[in-house]
Order: sequence, then C-alpha cells, then structure tokens
Amino acid sequence: MAKLGDEVFMAYTTYSVIVIVKMMLMSLMTAYFRITRGAFANEEDVALKPVAERKKMLQTHPDVERVRRGHRNDLENVIPFVMVGFFYALSGPALSTALLHFRLFAGCRILHTIVYVFAFPQPSRGLTFLAGYGVTFSMAFSVLSTALRL
Repeated sequence: MAKLGDEVFMAYTTYSVIVIVKMMLMSLMTAYFRITRGAFANEEDVALKPVAERKKMLQTHPDVERVRRGHRNDLENVIPFVMVGFFYALSGPALSTALLHFRLFAGCRILHTIVYVFAFPQPSRGLTFLAGYGVTFSMAFSVLSTALRL
C-alpha cells in the first residue's frame, strides 16, 4: 500500500496538477477567442460598446464554440482521471507503470487540445481522446483488481 508522500503519489500530484492547470487555461483561451472574434455571450460583456455594435457582438462564433467544446471534454476526462488516479496511486503500483499512465494521460490531453483547437483532421482528436480514456480505464481496472485480491 502506498503512502501520500511516496514517489508514485508525488508523480500523481504532479501530473494531476499539470492537467488541471491545462484545463483551467481553457477558460483563458475561451476569453481570448471571445475577445479576438468579437463574440460575447452576455449583455454586460458588451455594455461599454456603442449600441449599434452590441447586438452584433452578442453572438456565437465557431472558434469560440470549438474551444468551449474542448474545455467541456477536459471536464469530462480530467476529473475522472484525478479521482481514479488518486486511488490508483494509493493502490501501490510500480513507479514505472504509474509514470507511464500519468504521462500518457497528460500528453494525450495536451495533444487533444491542440488537435481540437486547430481542427486537425480526424482521427487525430479521436485517437488522443481514446488513448487518454483508456489510461483512466486501465488505472480503474488496476485499482479494482488490487481491491478484489485483498
């Protein structure tokens, strides 16, 4: 059984923080795209603009929506990774195996964002999603296998 201060747990916290910060940066990327594309969601966001411009700026834009979908996909994948990874790190995996899981997931999420935002052709986005998803399932399977052996 691992402890909170061991190498596996420290690796888990490091890679969890990396993907959480990456996910948080998606909010800033959304704001950037809203500002640069002039596409705002709320009236108060354009309140200082001339009346003639306000209605034009209260719109959706494909680039903004693409970033928002990428952010939502992060929420759907990073949160389970962090939760399952916590139990996985405490289940006593080998450091090399744990690092493989953590690094692969973090790399997949970073690549997923790049291929999503810049609209790379499929199957690039699908493959990065599936590989990251598979990592989380692999850790979940390992945790359940370990628990069932006890």
